[in-house]
Amino acid sequence: MRLTSSLRFHRQNNKTFLRIFMILVLSCIPGRTNLCSNHSDTRSSLDSLDLEGYITFDDVHNASKDFGNRYQFPPLAILHPKSVSDISTVVRHILHLGSTSNLTVAARGHGHSLQGQALAHQGVVINMESLPSHDGIKIYKGTQPYVDVSGGELWINILRETLKHGLSPKSWTDYLHLTVGGTLSNAGISGQAFKHGPQINNVYQLEIVTGKGEAVTCSKKLNPELFHSVLGGLGQFGIITRARISLGPAPHMVKWIRVLYSNFSTFSRDQEHLISKKKGFDFVEGSVTINRTDLLNNWRSSFTPNDSTEASQFKSDGKTLYCLEVVKYFNKEEANSMNQETEKLLSELSYIPSTLFSSVVPYIEFLDRVHLGEIKLRAKGLWEVPHPWLNLLVPKSSIFEFATEVFNNILTSNNNGPILIYPVNQSK
Repeated sequence: MRLTSSLRFHRQNNKTFLRIFMILVLSCIPGRTNLCSNHSDTRSSLDSLDLEGYITFDDVHNASKDFGNRYQFPPLAILHPKSVSDISTVVRHILHLGSTSNLTVAARGHGHSLQGQALAHQGVVINMESLPSHDGIKIYKGTQPYVDVSGGELWINILRETLKHGLSPKSWTDYLHLTVGGTLSNAGISGQAFKHGPQINNVYQLEIVTGKGEAVTCSKKLNPELFHSVLGGLGQFGIITRARISLGPAPHMVKWIRVLYSNFSTFSRDQEHLISKKKGFDFVEGSVTINRTDLLNNWRSSFTPNDSTEASQFKSDGKTLYCLEVVKYFNKEEANSMNQETEKLLSELSYIPSTLFSSVVPYIEFLDRVHLGEIKLRAKGLWEVPHPWLNLLVPKSSIFEFATEVFNNILTSNNNGPILIYPVNQSK
């Protein structure tokens, strides 16, 4: 198949065609140590493994790129595991092949890595979404409730199931159509992180397949070094196959507010003020934009014209703007007290008064807001474009200097990507 593809591609240039054709033919001479024979032997060895699931070798294009869409690394094979034992078997097999095989392995959930971390060039990609949750999404109530789930489970499914019991994970990412193992291998940060820490701070226990192919259970007390290495370890210390995640009471509704600032110092001071309060907002996030007046109604969330009578009159005049997004959780019977608390909190802030947008939506609608944005972008063909992305943790002592140099001197009016600012407490 690869020879045929090369013939088609190089037909217009006979010299190039002959050169490539000869290289391919010579490299495949029997008895010669070469890539073709190695791949053939490796493929046969993988194909002979005793698995509950299966391995595919032909249709691998879906695992050759990730969300970043900047790298194209086709794997040799994709494992579709039906048990943790399947993952252990393949990892042990690759280990036994030794370094001479150059075979690598990568766990892949929804592939939302940005620089090819979920890819394995001519290696084995493990499709974690194929890993079944034999016991389903198991919820344990009590003084410290938790949910026990497969590493390939999506966060949106966990939210839907836990809400049936009046519970919910405490910390989220902005986008919920990601796997548990994927976000726990990173950090899992959103606007709740200042209060509850990132997602990796809300895990009681993990089941891991190590680099030796061993299935190991770990927690803060059991194999603690492995536990803390895997959480946020970018998949370098093991593959997360199961997790126990802390739960808390789930609210019914949220009061969702967005306001604008033209001065970064004022914006940052208000963010820091809010995350220092014991009884404040439940979600605090920020973003930066330039030369746009539609910031409050962008692809990441939607507000209707009725949500504000004044914000539509605001003009940016090409300025760099800072958006503060805050949320207050509440149940329906708490609406009056929630409104009073919200008004008091807003009175302590120094945003541009004419830019306040406010909306009341169900809790699940707020948490799943970016998925609606995804649908809009997919319809425009803008979702699967290259996504260069950079995450930084900047200390408070340097944030003003950083903002001056980056937001004022580097950003340009043609910058289209989201620039998010999550204030976090070191203690969390």
